[in-house]
Amino acid sequence: MSKRVVIGEIAMELRQLQQSFDVFDEAAAARLGLNRTDLRCLDVVLGDGPVPAGQISLALKLSPAATTTVIDRLERAGMVFRSPDPGNRRRVLVAATDAARSAEAEIFVPVGQAGAQALQEYGPDELAIILDFLRTARRVQEEQAARIRALS
Repeated sequence: MSKRVVIGEIAMELRQLQQSFDVFDEAAAARLGLNRTDLRCLDVVLGDGPVPAGQISLALKLSPAATTTVIDRLERAGMVFRSPDPGNRRRVLVAATDAARSAEAEIFVPVGQAGAQALQEYGPDELAIILDFLRTARRVQEEQAARIRALS
């Protein structure tokens, strides 16, 4: 198979991979009774929490008002709670609840475990190439997102 053909197949697989991520996110959001933005926020809090609300705004690229709305919905859903930042009285921290940690264990931990298990099939050199490819693919996507935003 020619390099051009393989690159074309990789491009198709990446499109299908992106679609599979979307399908997974839709299923996870539906299971939790959340919308996709709320799910993205919950992911930030689960990964980095407790998180200042301003950091969530930056991560989600939302206005402070929109971020407050998302946090309000997640709080009503029992997934996060707010607390004052002990280091800065003017700042609010957002943390995951036990219900959010349970959802993480039910929905997200198994995905990570399955992915880690699948990667066991590869040797160290192959894993290094995969890691390099993923970093390159992310950089390309970020650059292209910036290019599209600049068109406005």
